Amino acid sequence: MKQSHCDLGNYNGKEKDSFIPALSHGATIQVITMESGLDDKVIIVEGTSDKRKVLSVLKEDIEVICTNGTISLSRLDELVDELYNKDVYILVDADESGEKLRKQFKRELPEASHLYIDKMYREVATAPAYHIATVLLSANIDVNMEFVEQRMS
Repeated sequence: MKQSHCDLGNYNGKEKDSFIPALSHGATIQVITMESGLDDKVIIVEGTSDKRKVLSVLKEDIEVICTNGTISLSRLDELVDELYNKDVYILVDADESGEKLRKQFKRELPEASHLYIDKMYREVATAPAYHIATVLLSANIDVNMEFVEQRMS
């Protein structure tokens, strides 16, 4: 964990587009950041095989969280807290249980981006790597281009 301090100097809080509240001259804000090498992006999938598939095509160092198919309300509440201020992507199977999970996340994490695999593949784990790569790339997630090129050849 890295800690840094930011001296705001003469900031008076009167700037039109500012989101920082007015502070007295010389006030200090402590900023704490996690330096884990992970970006502020998180992908949520259902199963461990889904997670392996997604990780296999990613070029970016992104956390992939596995729900193991279902998620309790208490675990969902924990996740909502953990994922605050992160770019969250939901990638679940194109089946009944995946859609049920997706609906839960739409309610609890309305700002999350929902990624969809083609219904003909039904499951993230069994979809071709090039398809998963294309879905992730469409969300501006960096993937190994070799998987995208597989589709073109």
